[in-house]
Parts: sequence; C-alpha cells; structure tokens
Amino acid sequence: MSALLSIDTSLAITGSGGAGAITVGELLLRMAGKNGLFGLMRRSFGPQIRGGEAAALLRISDQAVSCMNDSFDILLALDWLNAERFVEDIKLRPDSLIIADPSVGQVPSVYREMGIEVLEMPMKSLAGEVAGGRTNMGAMGLLAHRLGYSGDSAAKLIDHVFSSKDKEVASGSKAAFIKGYNEALGVETRNAKQAIPVPRKRQRHADRWQISGNEGCGLGALRGGVRFAAAYPITPATDMFEWLSPRLKRLGGRLLQAEDELASINMVIGGSFGGVPSMTATSGPGLSLMLESMGLAVAAEVPALVVNVMRGGPSTGCPTKSEQSDLNVALYGLHGDAPHLVLGALDHADCILTTEWAVRLAEALQTLAVVLSDQYLAQSRALIARPEYRLPEIPARSIAAEDETYQRYKDTESGVSPMAIPGTALNMYVADGLEHTETGKPSSTATDHQMQLDKRQRKIGDFDFGQYWADIRGQGTTAIITWGSSSGAVREAAGRISSSGESVKVIAIRLLLPASPEKLASELQGVERVLVVEQSHSRQFYMYLRSHYDISAETRVLARPGPLLITPGEIVQQIREWSGA
Repeated sequence: MSALLSIDTSLAITGSGGAGAITVGELLLRMAGKNGLFGLMRRSFGPQIRGGEAAALLRISDQAVSCMNDSFDILLALDWLNAERFVEDIKLRPDSLIIADPSVGQVPSVYREMGIEVLEMPMKSLAGEVAGGRTNMGAMGLLAHRLGYSGDSAAKLIDHVFSSKDKEVASGSKAAFIKGYNEALGVETRNAKQAIPVPRKRQRHADRWQISGNEGCGLGALRGGVRFAAAYPITPATDMFEWLSPRLKRLGGRLLQAEDELASINMVIGGSFGGVPSMTATSGPGLSLMLESMGLAVAAEVPALVVNVMRGGPSTGCPTKSEQSDLNVALYGLHGDAPHLVLGALDHADCILTTEWAVRLAEALQTLAVVLSDQYLAQSRALIARPEYRLPEIPARSIAAEDETYQRYKDTESGVSPMAIPGTALNMYVADGLEHTETGKPSSTATDHQMQLDKRQRKIGDFDFGQYWADIRGQGTTAIITWGSSSGAVREAAGRISSSGESVKVIAIRLLLPASPEKLASELQGVERVLVVEQSHSRQFYMYLRSHYDISAETRVLARPGPLLITPGEIVQQIREWSGA
C-alpha cells in the first residue's frame, strides 16, 4: 500500500495471565517504532499477583497519538478465559475482526450477537508443530503479517529480544512466529472480508522514543537534578523505581528501598536537608501515609518531590486501573496552612517536562512539589517524537555561605532564604515541624507564626511560573478545560471537531497549585461555553475550578470514574449535543 495512506489501526490481544498477550503487544509496538510510526500500548490486567486476565491494547498510527481510539479494529484472543472482564474495555464494531483459535473455546456471545467476522486460526496446534513453539509468538506472526511488517525484520527483532533467553526458548519463539506469519499468507485472501488500512512497506524515517509515563517521570526527575530516591513498592508506581535505580547509580546517586511509605518520605526529607535533590513515588494509599511528613517539608522549607501515580480508590480500590481521584488529597490533604506545589503530567512526553519542572521549582522555592500521574500514563507505552522543550530559567537552590549572623528562616522579600548545608561552620540551625523564629528557634508567638506563614505563602504566590502553567491549543467560543491524562482524548476530540469547521479551544492545566486565575480569565475571554473533562466520580477537578477560578461562561461537566477511559468520541458527542449539531 502507498505510504501516503492514512494509518490508524487499533488492536487488542487478550489471554489469561501468563499466556503472553503483553509480550506480543510490546513486540508489535517496537516493530511500529522501527517503521517510523507512532503508537500507544495500554496494559489491562486484574489485581491478581499471578494468573487472572491480561490484555495488550494497541493503537498504531502515522500521526502522533496520546490516547486510545473509540473502538478496536482487530481482537486476537489467545484464549477466552475471563473474557467477560474485557468486554467493557475492548469495544468492537460490527466491521471489526476477531482472530481466535477454535480449540480454546467459543467467542463470547456479546461479540457473536454483533455479527462480527471471526477468523479461525489454529494458533495452538501451529505452535505445537515446532520444538519449543509458543502460541503467543505464532499469534504475533499472524498480526505482523496483517499489519504489513516485514517477516525478516520481525524475526530479527525476536532474535534480539530473546537473545538473553535459553537457546531453545529463542529458537522456538522465532520458529512459531515464522509459522504464524506464513500461515497468514494463505488465509488472508481466502477468508478475510476486510483489509485494515496499514502499510505493506514503509521507509524507515525518524526514530521514535518508546517510553512509559513512569519512565518519563523518572527521566524528568534526573534531568531536574534528583540524585537520591527512597522507595516503597506500590502499584502502579513501582516500575518507576525499577527504571530509576540503575540510572541513579550511573549518575553517582542512589535509590534506597525503605521499609514503608513513612520511612521513604522521611528519607527524602533527610537527603534533601543534606543538600541532595531527592524524591519518592507512590500511589493513593501511600500518599495518605506520607501526608504528615509532607507537611514537615513545607514547614521546614526542605525541597522534596513526590510523584503520585493515581489508581482507582478509595482504600485498595482498583490498584491496576486508572483514575484521577487523588486530586483533592494532593491539593488539600496537608493539615494547617501549607502552601506547596501540585502539578499534573498531561501525556507521556509531558511526564518528562512536568517532573523536571517540578524538581527545579521545589529546589528554587524550597518547598514540596507533588506531581500527579495515573496508571494509564504510568504503565502504558508510547512511541513519540523526541521531546523538545525549553524550561524558563529557574534559580538553583539558594545555598548559604558561612555567616555568624545566619538566619535560616530570614523574612526576605521573595520569601526564599538561603539554606545551609549541614556541617557548614557557623550555620547550624534546627529544622523541624515546630513553628519558629527567623533563626529556627521554636516559637508559638502570634508574631512569628504570622511572619513564617506569610513568608511560606509569599515565595510561592509571588513567583512567576510563566507559560507552562497550562498547555493551550486552538481558538473558539467553545473551550474544553481538562488536566492530566484526560488531555490526550480532549486534544483528539478537538481536532475532530475542528476538522469539520468548528473551532474549539483546549486548556489543559499543568500547574494546579498555586492556581492561576488571572491567566485562565485571559484565556477565556470571548468563550461562551466550557466543557470540563475529568476521570473522577465526584467531579474533583470541576470543584477545584469552582474554588479557585471565576468562570462566567456556561459550563458543563463530563466526569466518569475509572477504569474505563473517556474516549475522544464521547467528548465530541458532548460538544455536538450541546451545539445541536
């Protein structure tokens, strides 16, 4: 097919835990990158440690993508165990295609009743014809052929990926792939009624970055100067620690696994107090445990970064599913008046920018910064163009020189006072959670409390955060305001609407605290209608906007909890119904 043909294909690979669905998805995504395409892969699985269900959900396109499409073109089922758990996640159309092995069970009734074409392929028996053959690799051969990938190139990729495995595993995987690929050569024209519009040959062009949101946040932290991380494992943040650990070591830093979340946040405060930019990462339950010590970082004015990867809650909730429901606790969870920074990463590339910016802001303002990501961003993988951005000049942490009159918490005009490194002669001081005088001496007088409250507020409230407070695209009398990972679906929806001749403005807020009411008011001049889009049940983002911003335009809300992500089509429908189109 011509390389000029528009490519946008969505496919799902499902199976029981351990069947290899995720491996197939990851390899197909890598192939897409080697062909210069863009792509996105979501992992969907249950909370079980072993077994359960697993699905790789992919979208491959010749244009940049940062969200899944409304539905899937192809569903390949390695087996139908626990298939009912995927019906809501994997939306098919009557013209979609199901590829399944008839020996592993019947296609679920919900799909049969739609009249969807089923292409029966004996994947299990094909794999059994070769020594060490694996069903999932035979299935990958079928899909690689259907997606137009070169069989030789794909086989070389398998050799590379499995080079560290046992020789029998590597050779069996490759042989099963070839078997599946060749089987598809005859079946495609014999049985398939449709052709998915994907390229048969494509010249390789610019290399793509393949990155997850967790890796993006880790990279942003390193770029910002973080050299110490304290970690306690929790889904879905643990991947970040695994990525960071060897890279911190290569940069002369360290990652330490703590005994719990309380220890990890206090280790971060200790590392930063010692002069080393420090971070931790967690999810909702862990964030709840860290809150008291996060307040200590604010009171003692010790820079600290916490990346919170949101999941469905409350309590243990839906630990492997995505939701934007930790916004309130990040904004308001610290007791007392505790001004701090809260930022939300908008997409995979933005995880890098937002986290680097958060580290630099925390260091400059000597305060706590919380970066909010979510399971969807964190554990999905994206093929993206190399990120290009230039953050504004932000001063490094102000370090105090030796001074016998040193005042750690001096009431300066900016609110930022130089921070002494432990061991600096003449600059000893006490840093704890008690209110204090300018020298750090504990005090509960009204004068000292007022002074320090004003100081901590002033250094954040008076700081010029510049243009990166939000990502703003388009113009029009209709605006969509969103945040976090919902931004991808909103941008695509706006693009669809704009292509039909109606202009829509998108405002994706990156800096959530402190709020930027004057900047938003400027962007909403001439806007008559506002749609707020978020992934939470209690409309936390909408209530945040109501609390901090004055929006005079007519406003509606599209809010839904996880685990089902809001799609571009749903957003388009909301706008169309509103406008009567």
